[in-house]
Amino acid sequence: MFASNHFFKRRDLINYGLLAILLVVILPLSMDIFRLNLVGKYLSYAFVAMGLVLCWGYGGILSLGQGVFFGLGGYAMAMFLKLEASSPEATAIQSTPGIPDFMDWNQLTALPWFWEPFHSLTFTILAVLFVAPLFAYLIGVAMFKRRVGGVYFAIITQAVAAILTILIIGQQGFTGGVNGITDLRTLMGWDIRTDEAKYILYFVCVAVLFACLLLCHFVLKSKLGRLLVAIRDREDRVRFSGYDVSNFKIFVFCFAAMLSAIGGAMFTLQVGFMSPTLVGIVPSIEMVIFCALGGRLSIIGAVYGALIVNAAKTTMSEAFPELWLFAMGALFIGVVLAFPNGLAGLVESLRERFLTSRKAAAVAPAKQPEPEQDDADELDTNTRAVSQS
Repeated sequence: MFASNHFFKRRDLINYGLLAILLVVILPLSMDIFRLNLVGKYLSYAFVAMGLVLCWGYGGILSLGQGVFFGLGGYAMAMFLKLEASSPEATAIQSTPGIPDFMDWNQLTALPWFWEPFHSLTFTILAVLFVAPLFAYLIGVAMFKRRVGGVYFAIITQAVAAILTILIIGQQGFTGGVNGITDLRTLMGWDIRTDEAKYILYFVCVAVLFACLLLCHFVLKSKLGRLLVAIRDREDRVRFSGYDVSNFKIFVFCFAAMLSAIGGAMFTLQVGFMSPTLVGIVPSIEMVIFCALGGRLSIIGAVYGALIVNAAKTTMSEAFPELWLFAMGALFIGVVLAFPNGLAGLVESLRERFLTSRKAAAVAPAKQPEPEQDDADELDTNTRAVSQS
């Protein structure tokens, strides 16, 4: 199936090949470890942008709360890493050794029950993959079964992001509060803070990213992808055709949540912390910007959008610390107004224009130049003279 012309067109292979060359060859060879680690952080946001392509671009479901699922995946991984860094030997100076430092500061004397399973890496991976989709399923059933959509759904997901942020900050003894979960050191005894570990984690992130890209590509090329487009354009007609539209919306929303959670886990591994500032309304809206700028109808465009926006954000914040927010806003507004389908739509438009001009030049018949009027009159005179002679 992967080798069929229906699944992979030549253009798709070229696009994936160019992205692979950029991420695997060009960037690692041209950047130091600090900048490469930043690129790895940017790529963790690309998982969220890919999910938004399916959810918003193809399904017509605009979610302004994807930071919630990003945070759930990130916090699950951070809990495992924090427990590994909080061994009785490493926390011997605390009042209660063997628990995370922020719990000791908040006068907890025992590890909470919901932290206990995160001693296992297997459970942590399962939590990353299934906790966020389960939460998304509850939201989806409550909303889509009642046919709540459009701007109302966007507002509700935004409210969920605000509620979860307040909950995380308020439960400081269990979550680390506004500081989040920090000082993450090892993964199964392997120090993730070294330069070698950062290189390895970068390539692991790239590998997982391409696996998710292929999975998204499969969804879009399947019957489900065509149904998502039909639901986005004419939901009533799909429903009257006998399909349960709500189930398809719930599925794609949960799938996007899983992708976001994977991105959150990769972010925690590469950056070394997780905080509520990555869960709330502002980061959720920024994630939508990544998708819109790259192209909400292109999963590869979403990856480029996440890279370009975050790279511009870093560059502008370093060069213009007081003006970079205004510059980012102007960049986003300008691109959306000039290119409604994002950078991927712009590239596709230029490509179609180029192919159309080439095809027109190839099929146009060669026209013979018409004789000038004076030459034509002289030819008629000579012809009559020959006829009279």
